[in-house]
Amino acid sequence: MSGLGSTPPGRALPRSVQITFSIRTLLVVVAVLLGVWALVSISTALLLVFTGVFLAFVFEYPLRLLMAKTGLGRGLAATILVLGSVVVVTLLALLLAVPLLRSVRDFLHDLPDIVADLRESDELGWLGDSGGAEHVQDGSQSLADTIPFDLAALVGVAGNVFGFALGIFTLVFVALFVLIDMPRIKEAVTSLLARPHAERTLDVWERITTTISRWAIGAATIAVIAGTVQGGTAWLLGSDYALALGVIAGFLDLIPNLGATIAGFVLVPTLLAEEGLTAALVMLAVVLVYQQVENNLLTPTIQRKATKIWASLVIVSVTVFGALLGVLGALVAVPLTGSIQIVVQELTAERRRRLAREGEAAPEPEPVVIAPEPEPGEPGLTTPS
Repeated sequence: MSGLGSTPPGRALPRSVQITFSIRTLLVVVAVLLGVWALVSISTALLLVFTGVFLAFVFEYPLRLLMAKTGLGRGLAATILVLGSVVVVTLLALLLAVPLLRSVRDFLHDLPDIVADLRESDELGWLGDSGGAEHVQDGSQSLADTIPFDLAALVGVAGNVFGFALGIFTLVFVALFVLIDMPRIKEAVTSLLARPHAERTLDVWERITTTISRWAIGAATIAVIAGTVQGGTAWLLGSDYALALGVIAGFLDLIPNLGATIAGFVLVPTLLAEEGLTAALVMLAVVLVYQQVENNLLTPTIQRKATKIWASLVIVSVTVFGALLGVLGALVAVPLTGSIQIVVQELTAERRRRLAREGEAAPEPEPVVIAPEPEPGEPGLTTPS
């Protein structure tokens, strides 16, 4: 009788497992959501930490050079290098900030007039009534309207002074202490790994450090050259916005493959509107010649040991990291992609070596000889009766 109203033992277990699984899934989903919320809440702090760690890798090679030249310990050398860089950048900002901001402000405020002059010029007058030209005119006007005319207000666009200073202070000291503790961090990571894996990890770490540090230093050097050459050319041609155009050219040059071309689309029309067709053609020639010099001489010489990435990967990485991290993402896309490429190469190295060994060990197939068919009536061929 007891078995008539009871549930077979085999059916109670799946229901309890299903309930347990549902609760566990719910907890996992809640935990993931809380994690995402926490990351979003501290996204600014994470961005500062990420930038500080990136700068620590950038300073690694200059730090080693300074230590080798002076014999200083790592802590003192890192402090001198990082804080000295901050002092130099601050002095340059104090000297150049006001004229630079004034030049950028004037350029952006006059941008609608520059576009209007281009639409009415003899060379580009045929674009005057096109929809694209109208959109460019409206966009330049909207951009100009967002820029305050007062210089103090322009400086205030960056945000609260205290918050900005606190962010810079945090960034500098994150970079400094990560740089000082870099050997200890490597030792702590490798101490958790077996000897062969530890050696591979140190090798990958060193290659990533080389990629980031040399790329950043090389890119900054090339950007300064680009800004100086193109901004100086604009000044020689009589442009009132030479300083702003030089800064725009140098900043855009940090974006690989695309930046120099975008800069050309800014500089040449500006010179056309300001100084006429001859100045614009000279500026175009300088931009084109400089691009060839940079691509074939400067970049291979300065960046020869930094990153070796396909051009298609560069464009994809700039797009992806730019969408994730904004302007900062576009600027650091190349070294990040190069670092990911190094990790992937190391993870797949054993498989590639094994496939290469299998390919070498595989016997070569014997050539297949196809005998020609005998003509009818020849020996070996039976002719049907």
